[in-house]
Amino acid sequence: MGWLFLKVLFLGVTFLGCLYPLVDFCPSGETRGQKPNFVIILADDMGWGDLGANWDTETKDTANLDKMAAEGMRFVDFHAAASTCSPSRASLLTGRLGLRNGVTHNFAVTSVGGLPLNETTLAEVLQQAGYVTGMIGKWHLGHHGPYHPNFRGFDYYFGIPYSHDMGCTDTPGYNHPPCPACPRGNRPSRSLERDCYTDVALPLYENLNIVEQPVNLSSLAHKYAEKAIQFIQHASASGRPFLLYMGLAHMHVPISRTQLSADARGRRPYSAGLREMDSLVGQIKDKVDRTAKENTFLWFTGDNGPWAQKCELAGSVGPFTGLWQTHQGGSPAKQTTWEGGHRVPALAYWPGRVPVNVTSTALLSVLDIFPTVVALAGASLPQDRHFDGLDASEVLFGWSQTGHRVLFHPNSGAAGEFGALQTVRLGPYKAFYVSGGAKACDGDVGPEQHHEPPLIFNLEDDVAEAVPLDRGSAEYQGVLPKVREVLADVLLDIAGDNTSRADYTRDPSVTPCCNPHHVACRCQATGWTDFPTGRC
Repeated sequence: MGWLFLKVLFLGVTFLGCLYPLVDFCPSGETRGQKPNFVIILADDMGWGDLGANWDTETKDTANLDKMAAEGMRFVDFHAAASTCSPSRASLLTGRLGLRNGVTHNFAVTSVGGLPLNETTLAEVLQQAGYVTGMIGKWHLGHHGPYHPNFRGFDYYFGIPYSHDMGCTDTPGYNHPPCPACPRGNRPSRSLERDCYTDVALPLYENLNIVEQPVNLSSLAHKYAEKAIQFIQHASASGRPFLLYMGLAHMHVPISRTQLSADARGRRPYSAGLREMDSLVGQIKDKVDRTAKENTFLWFTGDNGPWAQKCELAGSVGPFTGLWQTHQGGSPAKQTTWEGGHRVPALAYWPGRVPVNVTSTALLSVLDIFPTVVALAGASLPQDRHFDGLDASEVLFGWSQTGHRVLFHPNSGAAGEFGALQTVRLGPYKAFYVSGGAKACDGDVGPEQHHEPPLIFNLEDDVAEAVPLDRGSAEYQGVLPKVREVLADVLLDIAGDNTSRADYTRDPSVTPCCNPHHVACRCQATGWTDFPTGRC
């Protein structure tokens, strides 16, 4: 554990004379004007149709995001790199698909490993380029030992180590099925539904310290906004460029029972949650506008589509309804490779650089965030590996509408082997070699079906993915060999690449717990402050 002691010592030493806990905001000799700042906000389980600017609905719950769309660029063909949490986040931070970076499915509360240590994160690249780096929110890329965010390039971390339904709380919020609060005192363990989490409480970290366990979900959004605003303020004042990566709890279940939910005049919990998320993003944008407007690039998007089995607590896929799958049974959203599983809202905002009120149809991906930000920062990509993302700067600045020709959508927990590339987007066409396997609201799980030759849809004519092309048609026969060629090419490229393998072994002893002598690992910070530094 010598590395842990040295890291803690280093973090403590860099704090000398500065105002933010354990972060070196002291001037480094570089001025902020030389390099842009980056704020990347990742929503959780948000549907493409949840963004008001995307989908014309009677109720608009995203006023701040819609304003950002009007003041910047909105992407309508933008995709998560996977259809579930950990793989999507790993790809954002590495620019590489799960078959390359090793993260093909979600990490657990008891996971020993995380994002493989030989993978270079976006934060590490920018840190080496002189940036101060912060991560606020959900991490879900390993919490034990060297997999913690503070050891993956982030100078500052405030958030939860995994999804907030993976530990109990005293404020459980809305879920389907409903899940009970944490046990207290000498009460026996709770009677849990199969889909509910364990009796170990959800922890909240500030850097390496657990400052609250269980987390109060009702105040979590406020704390995230507060910490983000503080980070932007101190980083801007320091003269150093900064990267802030925010992994929101919204719109993943459980949806908190905030005052907003109670005062929403009968508005359903999901709608109230959307408004709370929108307010949080609006606060971050307002802070950017007040402190570093002309030199800060703000990118908002989502990690995957809505979780259909959560019924009224799931978001909207808009027109991307996956009708072929729904007719077979099961979900065409999160965990699947139907459009509803990975087509996500995306906005770019940078006054004076990103054109105003533009809708881009370029085919882009969360994979592109890494190479784009690295290029804009004037940094260099690691040279010993291949990347699946591209530098989208020309699209962002309005100089081009050309994105990817090809995207690969990995299996993400529904049908097929984790991480395998069995769905291919080629221009307007999309080919499925496997389908099914995800639970719908009615409890039905569509049968896993393998397709050889694949189902192929033309998304220009059929965004709902309702009717595949006739296998005997000239259109199908013209597309099929091209699909086979690009799939063979990427698999050959991956086979010759510098790839990683994540450690998915489990050990209950690595479960985050600030007080193992208390039921649910219960502890609370005494007198919450803006800058807690002690362990609860």
